[in-house]
Amino acid sequence: MSPSRPSGDDPRGYIIPIGGAEEKIHDPAILKRFAKLCGGREARIAIIPTASLASDTGRRYEALFDDLGVRSAVALPLESRTDCEDADTLEQLERATGVFLTGGNQLRLATHLGGTPIAKTIRILNARGVHVAGTSAGAAFLSEHMIAFGEEGASPRAGSVTLSPGLGLTNRVVIDQHFRQRDRLGRLLTALAYNPFAVGLGLDEDTAAFIGPDEIVEVMGSGGVTVVDPSEIEFSSMDQASRDEPVCLLGVRLHILVRGATFNLHTRAALPGSVATVKG
Repeated sequence: MSPSRPSGDDPRGYIIPIGGAEEKIHDPAILKRFAKLCGGREARIAIIPTASLASDTGRRYEALFDDLGVRSAVALPLESRTDCEDADTLEQLERATGVFLTGGNQLRLATHLGGTPIAKTIRILNARGVHVAGTSAGAAFLSEHMIAFGEEGASPRAGSVTLSPGLGLTNRVVIDQHFRQRDRLGRLLTALAYNPFAVGLGLDEDTAAFIGPDEIVEVMGSGGVTVVDPSEIEFSSMDQASRDEPVCLLGVRLHILVRGATFNLHTRAALPGSVATVKG
């Protein structure tokens, strides 16, 4: 499930995790920017509502994107692994300029889409320049390593989080959503303590991380993104801790980014953005 490699000189598409509960009515700025990236009035958005058990989720996002003036927004009926092999559905997906995964339960995404032609096609499309966004559960699923579920709380504890394979658009980040609203710092730290290769992105509600083809993360929305950089960890007691025991981590770096701030996944450098961007 490693990311597909871009072919030729064309950059890959944006990867856009959203922390859930994004503004949809008064000023849907995050959805507007996604639609604009995908082509604006020429955008063709494929919506994947598989994570949700609500029967109207796909229709609601179709209406939202229609209101934003895109050329087409169609929810794909992917309710089983068999659906993910349907030739007509795959053809419809391949015509998309953007893919949007809704919220719900990320394990439904992993168990329904994982290892199917749909998942492979999304990875290939992203490598070709198609932008892929996910909100809430859809956000968690975007990366190679996905937080399936875990306990709330500020402290890392052994066994407090369960990881599973995700979609695999990137292996550089582990994503958690509804972050400060549901007190999830501890479980993100725990996930990174298992293997401190990736960067942790904890997304507040109505907040998105626009991860560009240059591997620079730009924050948009009304909340913040907590960036946990474990690259300089000096010590971890994860291998010694019994289940539910707190884990000792030394040398973790943490940033809180708000609208306009950026983080470079190559250099691990964070920048605040201009004052005008942050206040405006």
